[in-house]
Amino acid sequence: MKTFTATPADIEKKWILIDAEGVVLGRLASIVAMRLRGKHKPTFTPHMDMGDNVIVINADKVQLTGDKREENFYWHTGHPGGIKSRTKGQILDGNHPERVVENAIRRMLPRNRLSRQQLSHLRVFAGAEHGMNAQQPEVLDVKSMNKKNTRTA
Repeated sequence: MKTFTATPADIEKKWILIDAEGVVLGRLASIVAMRLRGKHKPTFTPHMDMGDNVIVINADKVQLTGDKREENFYWHTGHPGGIKSRTKGQILDGNHPERVVENAIRRMLPRNRLSRQQLSHLRVFAGAEHGMNAQQPEVLDVKSMNKKNTRTA
C-alpha cells in the first residue's frame, strides 16, 4: 500500500450552503471549519487546500449557550491605551452580526498561510439572501445532524 497524496488535479471543490438559524455557534463553527479544511473527504491531504466553498446564511440568528452573549470580544487598535471590547450580544444585535460567526470559524482553523487561503472560501451573510445562486450550492442541514446542534431560545 502506498500513502495517497493529493495533487492539484485531484482536488474537487463543491459549494455548500448552511443555514445558521437556531444552530449553536460552536457546533456550527466546528462543522464549517472541517468542511473548509477538507477533513470530511477520504482524500484529505494536510498540506493542500482540499476544502469546499461554504456559504453561511442567517448568521444573525445563531444561538449562544449559557452566558456567552455577555462575554466580551477584545481587540487592540494599535495605539497606546487602544484596547476595545464589545459583548457578543452587542455584535450580533449591531451592524455586523456575521463577524461573530467568522471569528469562531477562524479560531478553529490552524494559524498559517494555508488556513488563511482556506478562509477565503468562506462567505457569511447576516440575512437569508446571498448572491451565490449561480454556483448552485448543495444544502447541508446542520440541524438534523445532531439534536444538540440546535437551541430554541
